[in-house]
Amino acid sequence: MKFNYGQRKIIHVDMDAFYASVEQRDDETLRDRPVVVAWRGARSVVCAASYEARRFGVRSAMPAITAERLCPQAVFVPPDFHRYKAASQRIHEIFAQFTDRIEPLSLDEAYLDVTESAPTLDAVAELAAQIRGLIFEDQFLTASAGIAPNKLLAKIGSDWNKPNGQFVMPPEQVLDLLAPLPVGRLPGVGKVMEGRLVTVGLRTAADLRAFGQELLLAQFGDWGRRLWQLAHGLDDRPVNTDRSHVQVSAEDTFATDLPLDSTEPHIRRLAERVWRAYERECLRSVPRRHARTVVLKLKTAEFRTLTRSITPPQMPRDAIELAELALDLRDRVEAPGELYRLVGVGLAGLR
Repeated sequence: MKFNYGQRKIIHVDMDAFYASVEQRDDETLRDRPVVVAWRGARSVVCAASYEARRFGVRSAMPAITAERLCPQAVFVPPDFHRYKAASQRIHEIFAQFTDRIEPLSLDEAYLDVTESAPTLDAVAELAAQIRGLIFEDQFLTASAGIAPNKLLAKIGSDWNKPNGQFVMPPEQVLDLLAPLPVGRLPGVGKVMEGRLVTVGLRTAADLRAFGQELLLAQFGDWGRRLWQLAHGLDDRPVNTDRSHVQVSAEDTFATDLPLDSTEPHIRRLAERVWRAYERECLRSVPRRHARTVVLKLKTAEFRTLTRSITPPQMPRDAIELAELALDLRDRVEAPGELYRLVGVGLAGLR
């Protein structure tokens, strides 16, 4: 069966161990050493790990205490997001030299649609090499890139030759290239889903194809259709250039785990921070941007993340109303007896 992967020319640029690389760039004593960007202590989570630290199994989002156990010789550096944002802004200015169709995903990665400026994937690969070269000349940081006819394949490709490499995914080679790919490396397949797939013997993209779409739907519901698409490299999403402020949010990690009914002061304080940022970044911007959805995020003591959201008929007029809506969302949590280590408040769906 032949599949149509479209005519787009997409580059996914992913900075290599971005936060840790910025720290190593700015402090020569950290170069070639295992660097973990995180505060020390049982309450902290790893923001980033250098490749020297990753060799010991240290990964982002891992509890810092676990990282310290895996790599006792690691150098822990507290995050400095002002410097990371400054580097990211300059990198995005470099992107803008090549296209105005840029979809930032985070400080360290973005999709670029260069369809209009590059007729072939080989030409796109040349552009990607130029972009990576300019980033290194300007910021002394390395980046990896995936070049493909859609966003899914470009994202997979950027991970293929990390660090400081790039990979082209030609349409005629997609099925062969994806066949041996572990399901855990398919974008969107998290640890929980990966475990469910492996339990029923689905370990690679080829296994998902052989299982078939009907059985995937029966076993995994609507996610089964998406798994079938991922296994075949299908993705028709355009590059979305309107992501400059997808959400305004803030979160707190508690010094000690708290029961749910003790989180109100934290939620109210976060609502004030979010509202100030919302006024500054959205209501006073040109064009003005308005939120549509209130979001509450909770993380349990066992690192399970819960998210609740509501799109009310009328948006809050101030931080007090925002806090009340967030507290209403808190009351919808089904497991109030658990202990929680983190709470976050956000305004999303900005238009």
